[in-house]
Formats: sequence, structure tokens, C-alpha cells
Amino acid sequence: MSELFDAVDALVSSRSTLPPPAERKRLRQAHGLTLDEVAAALQVRRATVSGWEAGRTEPRPPERDAYARLLKQLAQLYPAGAPVSCEDTAVPGTPVLAAAPVPTGAEPAKARPEPADQAPGPVSEDTALVSAVVPDPVAETRPAPRRPPARKAAPVASDGGGGDARFENGPLAVVDVDADGQVLAYCVGGLVLDVPAKSIAALVEWTLSQGRLGQPKLSGPGKDGDPLLVLTRAALEYYGLPVTLAPQERLAGRIPEGHKVIKQLTRASWQLTKRGFGPWARIYRPAQGPERACVQLCIPSWDALDTRHWADTGQLPPADLARLLGTYAARVMTPRGSTAVTGLELMTALHPPTRASEPDERGKRHSEHNPGSLGRDPVQCAPCEAPDGHPLLADLPRFHHRTPAEVLVEEAYDWARPLTDAECLHRNLVGIDVNMAFAAGANGLTVGLGAPVHVKNPVFDAKLPGSWLVDLSHADLSRVKVAKDTWADLDGSLLPSPFTPKGERPEGPAWYATPTVAYAVELGYDVTPIEAWVRHDNGRYLDGWYQRLRDAYLATMADLGVGADLSPEEFLKAMDGYRQRDPELAIVVSAVKASVKGGIGKLRERPRGEGWKPGQPWRALARPTWRPDIRAAVISRTRINMHRKIVKHAAFTGQYPVAVLSDCAVYASQGPSPLDFLPYRDGKPLPGGFKLGVNPGLVKWEGTQSVLWGEGVREQFHAPELNLARYIKDGTVTDVDRGE
Repeated sequence: MSELFDAVDALVSSRSTLPPPAERKRLRQAHGLTLDEVAAALQVRRATVSGWEAGRTEPRPPERDAYARLLKQLAQLYPAGAPVSCEDTAVPGTPVLAAAPVPTGAEPAKARPEPADQAPGPVSEDTALVSAVVPDPVAETRPAPRRPPARKAAPVASDGGGGDARFENGPLAVVDVDADGQVLAYCVGGLVLDVPAKSIAALVEWTLSQGRLGQPKLSGPGKDGDPLLVLTRAALEYYGLPVTLAPQERLAGRIPEGHKVIKQLTRASWQLTKRGFGPWARIYRPAQGPERACVQLCIPSWDALDTRHWADTGQLPPADLARLLGTYAARVMTPRGSTAVTGLELMTALHPPTRASEPDERGKRHSEHNPGSLGRDPVQCAPCEAPDGHPLLADLPRFHHRTPAEVLVEEAYDWARPLTDAECLHRNLVGIDVNMAFAAGANGLTVGLGAPVHVKNPVFDAKLPGSWLVDLSHADLSRVKVAKDTWADLDGSLLPSPFTPKGERPEGPAWYATPTVAYAVELGYDVTPIEAWVRHDNGRYLDGWYQRLRDAYLATMADLGVGADLSPEEFLKAMDGYRQRDPELAIVVSAVKASVKGGIGKLRERPRGEGWKPGQPWRALARPTWRPDIRAAVISRTRINMHRKIVKHAAFTGQYPVAVLSDCAVYASQGPSPLDFLPYRDGKPLPGGFKLGVNPGLVKWEGTQSVLWGEGVREQFHAPELNLARYIKDGTVTDVDRGE
């Protein structure tokens, strides 16, 4: 009997006890912690911690033990029923200045006068906490916060400064001018600062010396994010800049070099990057030691915020604009330009090219290559990976058209077919869309880091990233392997080929990325490569990038009421009208998704004017992040992921898509909902098939149109294979389908 008691005691002690869900939330809020901070400490997702606090899920070891330890320590600090001071419940990132009461009413407090030759010294985190309630000499030089009677921005879900006292006012500020001519800086969390600067040069100086703006580095060997200033129309007028660009300036993407503001900057020893003073101007001085002296400007009225991704963000009031951009900055990173540029810069921020070495015999450290990064020098691509016009192809005849045996073509799906007679008897065409498809394609993907090596007659290795010349014309989709030792007979004529973007069956040797060839092996086909360009120096370079963007997407969707633990029915209901619940956060979702697609696209940026001629190098080729092979691998994996789900679905249900466009597939169905054709048993989806949900790689409802609509538009445009996936969302077809 004692052995049984011992076993029971051991079983009880193996699970750390936790307080009730409501108490978990109370303890976190009492200490002023955000969900993001707790999730980061426990190395889980924000939605996971939210589920623990709501009682929907329970933590499992080893996270359970760490979570219990956190709650136990917080319970000692904040016993149930004990009063909590206002300092304990302050929103992170919003300074609590007890010594300087915030004025109320229409007349805000003016900024404190500051000596011209005095700049604030470094402040430790401990000192910053003390200065919240006790005046100190450093606090006297800080800009005075104030809150005007205008609508206050809702606080972002994560502390923009990451708890770093240097960036206590967040990563960015929207600079505006009120009716009285006072310049104001709207920061995240609703904080508003008086700005004494009378010129752009003085504004840059103020930002770096007193603004306390910026973002802590995202990786150990990385660099802190430069502060971002967003200039409204009123601020542009105040500082002598045009409110909009003239046609010639818009074409050049900058104001003239002789503009008076640029001359002011030059006289103050500030410099501009090669792109000049444009919608995303970077103003800097050469670094002196480890500290950077750089400020980035964002000018919405100069079209800095692309309306395709940011909608009407540039028209928002300053406080709302600060909240929206601050949320994106806290969850992704401070914008560095377009969403595409930011998506690409995020890769480098998470994997900096260099790091500090171990101390040498003299105790000094040196800059060295950071393992797992792309380094700081560009890598030459393989000839098959080079796009048309690349210097590697300079010797080709001018009008030479490269065949699949000469060029790697890994692009997203754009395939459609006519409906069968049986499908025409259905009532609806239902579109489903894969969430964050390209991010899911990057997750866990091994990509090349170094230069390619040419190999003749290689043995295919699915773990070796590269480009392979192989003949897959024998691949017949009428019989494929769907699991180990399990084959399925399918109607191959109703399926797109997984090996070509247009879904056509290959006709001979062609170049493919590793994921495509690996999928051919998975389907049960023999592959015999003729040659290959492989990269032995490789790694999962995009994992951190995927995780950062995934968490940003899930956290924002959760704020919009779409959680990760909903049933299929609950998910469809939550997705219905989710953008109207908070239109500004919905814009953040769009920007996050655009950062994924744009970042992948930037890996193979093409020449953009600048007098370029075929055969000549262009600016992007000098970047270590110009990597068409990585782009090809991600797109290949994304297309294969889609095809794998299509095959699983067809093998189980006998249903085939009528159109596939990138991450959207359209099926004929009797009912209007995805639940009318997606197989679910006891609430569980088909393993390996389509599953409804918010996570990357799962699907959502894209749109439903009638079969009569589909046949009608195809007949109207005399296009029996018009890609209906392109128009399934709202049914509007404006012209003949010519692709994206």
C-alpha cells in the first residue's frame, strides 16, 4: 500500500499547481505585464497565454512549471484583496511622472526649457523605474508629456520600447502642429510630447537627444531600430517642405538636392542616403563608436504608405496613426520603407550579418561572420536562377527565349479548367484561401546560405537546398502515393501538375527547386537529376522571420476576435465582419500579410529604371539579401503545400478544384459554405487536408459565387479556362483574365 501512496504522491508533485484562470490574469495585470511579455519569457505564443488566462487550455510541462513559478512570485507581491498602487498597474511604455502632474483642459503644459549644450546622459532601467516617482536631474531634460482633449489612441498590445529606458516613448512619433502653432509628437500609448524644434535639422537633434524614441534590437548581435518620425501635412508646411510632390519630384522619388531643407541639413552636418529626401528619407551622421545617429522620416502625403496595404492610414488623425503604426512596429518592427522593404529588413534584423568575436589575446573583440546569416557580401546566383537581363546572361542573343531546361521557374499557381458536367449541376463555387501561405511555406525550410556548387549527375538529396535539372514528364497523377505504402487512384486530368505554375504537365528536363523534386519523390516517382547547383552551407534562415510575422498576425487577429482555438463553425462566425470591429487593426493585418509577400518578392528584386540595360548589374545585386534561390524555394514549398492538400482532399472525397490562384482554391459545392464540402468527422478535419482556422497554413472562406455566375463570365469573355479564383471574392470581373 505504501508503494501506491508513493506513486500517488509522485504523480501529484509532477504537476505544478496553478491558481484559477481569473487569478492568473489579475496577477499579470497587477505587475503591469503584457501578454506578449509573458509569452516571450515562457517561449510560447501570445494566444497560448491568453488561453491559459481564459481557462480554455492548461499549460503542460515544462512551460507549466515556469508559469507556476512566475505566478507564485507575483502572488507574493500582490496578495488577493490587497490594494495595488497606480505605479504597479501602469501601462508599460507610458511613463508615470508623479512629480510633474499632467495638466487638464484645453491648455496643455509647455515643454520645459532645456540648455542648448546639454543632452541627457545614459539611464539604466533601474534608474528609469525610480525616476517614475522621484525627480532626478535626467528627468529635467525630458520633453514634457501632455494629453490634448482630442481622441486618445488606444494603447498598443506590446511595449514599443521593450522596457528599454532609452526608448521609453516607443519606436515612433507622428509629428503634427496644432491650431496654436505648437508642434506635437504623438507617441504610442496615447502619449503626446511638446516639440521645440523649429527646423528639420533641429527636429532630428531633438529626436536623438531628448525624444527617447527607437526600438531595441531584435537579435543579440543586431542593431537598435532607428526612431521613425511621421510628418503630417501641417508639419510639412511648418518645416518648409512641400505638402505633395510635384510630378517631376514624384517621378524621381525625392525633392531636388537644392531644396532649402536639404541645405539646412547639410549646414548642420547631417547627410541623406543615396535615395535622397523622399517619402522614406533617412537622415544620419556617420556613427561615432557603437551609437548610431540616424532618424527615418515617413511622409504619408508623399505616398509613403501604399494604399494597397495601408488603405487610408495616411488620412488618420495623428493619435490614431501613431497607434496603428506603433502596433505594427511593436509586433513586426519599425517600418523601414514599404511593407516589402520592411519584410526584407526583418530578415536581416533577426539574422545580422556580423557579430562580435571572442576577445583576442589583447582582450579586444572584432567583427566576424554571424553563423546562420547571409553575411555582408553578395553571393553570385547560379545561371539557371538568374532572371532575364542578369549580367551572367550578357552573352545570350538579344531575343533569346530561355526554355525550362535553361531557367528555374518556380512561381505560384495560376491554373483553371472547365467544369465537368457533374460540377455544373452544383449550385455554388466556393473559394478557400490559405492564411499566410508564403509564411507557412518558409516555416522550417532549409535554404542555402552560401554560394552554389555545380554538380553533374548528382544523387538527389531532399535535405540539400539548390536547383536541380531533372525530367519529371513521366509523373502521372492518376496514381500517387498518399501515405507510406498507400496509393490512391485519381483523375489526373482534373488536377494541376505540382511541377509547373500553370499546372501543365512537364514535357522534358527542367530546373526545379529542392521542395518540388522532393515532392515528386513523395508522390512515388523516380527522379534522376542530370545536373544541379547545390548549397552545402545552408540552414533554416527564415524560421525566426516566420515566427515573428506569425505571432504578429495571430496577436492582431486575436485582438479582432478571431482566436486560434475556435471550432470551424466559431471560426467562420468570428471571421464574418472581423475588419469592421476595429478597422485600424484590420489595416495592421493587411500590412503584416503584405510584409510576408513583399519580403519574399524582394529576394529577387528586378531593376527599376535608373538607366539600366540588359546585361548590366543593378543596385539590388549588391545586397547579400538578393537571393533568387531562397525566393524560389519558398514559392516552391508554398505551391507544393497547396497541391498536397488538394491531393489528400481528392483521394478522400473525390472532389477536385476548378481553379487555383496562388493561395486560393475554388471547388464546386451544393452549399455556400466551406463546411459544405470540407470533410470533418466529430469536429476533426482530414489529416493533411484543408482545415479551417486562423493559423498560417490553415484556410479561411474567401468567397462564394453561383455556378451560373462562373459559366456566365467565362462565356462573356470567351475564356473557358478563365481563372475564377481571381474573382471569387466579390464576383466582379472587369476584363479578360491576363494574370497578375
